[in-house]
Amino acid sequence: MSAAATTACGTGGASQTADGKTELTIATFNEFGYEELFKEYEAAHPDVKITQRKTGQGQPHHQNLFTKLGAGSGLADIEGVEEGYLSQVMSKASQFNDLKEIGPKIEDGRWLDWKTQAMTTKDGKLIGYGTDIGPLAMCYRKDLFAQAGLPSDPEGVKALFATWDSYFAAGDQFVAKVPGVAWFDSAAQVYNAMHNQLETGYYDKSDKLVVDTNAAIKSNWTAVTGAVAKGQSARLGAFSNEWNTGFKLGKFATKTCPSWMLGVVETQAGPENKDKWAVTDAFPNGGGNWGGSYLSVPKQSKNAKKAAELAAWLTAPEQQIKAFKAKGTFPSQVKALEAPELLEQTNAYFGGVKAGELFATQAKKIKAAQYKGPADGQIQETVFSPALQSVEQGKNADEAWTTAVEGAKKAAK
Repeated sequence: MSAAATTACGTGGASQTADGKTELTIATFNEFGYEELFKEYEAAHPDVKITQRKTGQGQPHHQNLFTKLGAGSGLADIEGVEEGYLSQVMSKASQFNDLKEIGPKIEDGRWLDWKTQAMTTKDGKLIGYGTDIGPLAMCYRKDLFAQAGLPSDPEGVKALFATWDSYFAAGDQFVAKVPGVAWFDSAAQVYNAMHNQLETGYYDKSDKLVVDTNAAIKSNWTAVTGAVAKGQSARLGAFSNEWNTGFKLGKFATKTCPSWMLGVVETQAGPENKDKWAVTDAFPNGGGNWGGSYLSVPKQSKNAKKAAELAAWLTAPEQQIKAFKAKGTFPSQVKALEAPELLEQTNAYFGGVKAGELFATQAKKIKAAQYKGPADGQIQETVFSPALQSVEQGKNADEAWTTAVEGAKKAAK
């Protein structure tokens, strides 16, 4: 730590700067929107110095998290946790502080219930305060819909996006009318949204892998790979250079859109496509969540109580609104979801839509978080997504399914 002298080891020690302030380290990834909030907190707490360890992407951050958990030292006082890695963190819950025990008293119902449930252990310990969420909506190209003879206004598209069956049926109509343009960007992006809606995912609540016995997973697989076979997929790997260019060149007409995706669409599609993209709260089978994070306090923290106080403050409704304004991180706090600053927020790129109100509505449709078992994130990212990509590249869908099931079983060992 720069300019810091560690005066003792373990949770009973303290980490201080040269001028005697308590140093609180916080490790985050991507954009949490906290930079100005740190300054505000330090101004109100002159005895505290906050040091941020910021990683560009989530994967290296979490690799470091799990490595340091295994080593028993080296973690920050506060560690960000992305929902895709929840299962691995929950399997190591004993290495994190119970925030109900060491944190400040927080009123019941501060967060959406499902957000808190996902970071609560089976014996009732809360090991993470909720930061942002990713409620799902659907983005689509109005001009391409009109070209296909499909309704293109937000009300008109609701029937198209009512269910996954209606969504894929509309895709058949679209690709028949607009040669050279796909209905969606990639099979994995659609499948992931469908999967996150399921009550039971890759694991049941007893941590038993149910990939090959959960009929809903196979049903989703069959629907998505069937659409691929009919030419609905642009076959673009998410976040690849080709995927980025696909937005700009109009290679696909729809995009599953968690709240954080609007900024991605605007950045990649560019100013020349302003007002061509629209977003609607009509989403197949009602909606869901994709994304979001937590702040945890590992037992390695040398300043656990003060770290919990900072984490609680950063995730309070007022600060969640400020982070949303700074970086677009969508709040998980009930009061924040009702704040005028959020509900009145518009998005000029998407035709001036009241995006804050739209995604707040979507967030309240989510009733429960899907239980994530020990290797859940690994199965999603390194097994099923590549298997779906292999289908897009020509592999037989049944063979790819067998590969995915076998891969899931290996990952779960």
